[in-house]
Amino acid sequence: MNDKQVQANYIRVVGIINSEMEFSHEVFGEKFYEFYLDVPRLSETTDLLPVIISERLLNGISMEIGKYILVEGQFRSYNRYEDSANKLLLRIFVRDIQVPDDEKVEELRKRPNEVFLNGFLCKEANYRTTPFGREITDMLIAVNRSYNKSDYIPCIAWGRNARYCENLEVGDHVKVWGRIQSRKYQKKHSNDECLTKTAYEISITKLEHIKTENNRKKVTNE
Repeated sequence: MNDKQVQANYIRVVGIINSEMEFSHEVFGEKFYEFYLDVPRLSETTDLLPVIISERLLNGISMEIGKYILVEGQFRSYNRYEDSANKLLLRIFVRDIQVPDDEKVEELRKRPNEVFLNGFLCKEANYRTTPFGREITDMLIAVNRSYNKSDYIPCIAWGRNARYCENLEVGDHVKVWGRIQSRKYQKKHSNDECLTKTAYEISITKLEHIKTENNRKKVTNE
């Protein structure tokens, strides 16, 4: 997994299969399936993450609910037309899958969720504070993909990274390291009905602002 596309967008997670596989789509005779993976956090909670995998990677691999697997791939965005509107879907796209033995699982659980993105800020950063005083900056990062496509990945920076990212401008080149997380939120509809939805985003642990001709600063925060 060393091509340029993977170098710009890489994810590695280990978790427990949470759902049966469901057919997603087919491309040139290759079928893709979706399922959910429970990925543990170091805080002993879990993130329930959506995964897309090709049937061609499943040869000889049992996808039973409750089984630990290790997947490597990319965090991708897809546009799907639903309810008379385009909806941005985020999925882990699998390029490699392994079924680790029990001893390996214990080692992998120490670092169960790792993401790296190399892309460009494509929307104005939004700095805010939570009711508990935590500083957060929301960003949308575009990562180039093959065939002139891009993935649009929501990211969250915290603390001093949040303060720094508040001053980033659209088009700035950044590299980010972190983990993918799931988050529940409430959305109101026109009839005042509240629906519980799930958002997926990258929680940033390290960020590098790449030097360009228009920006002479290069800052790394850890």
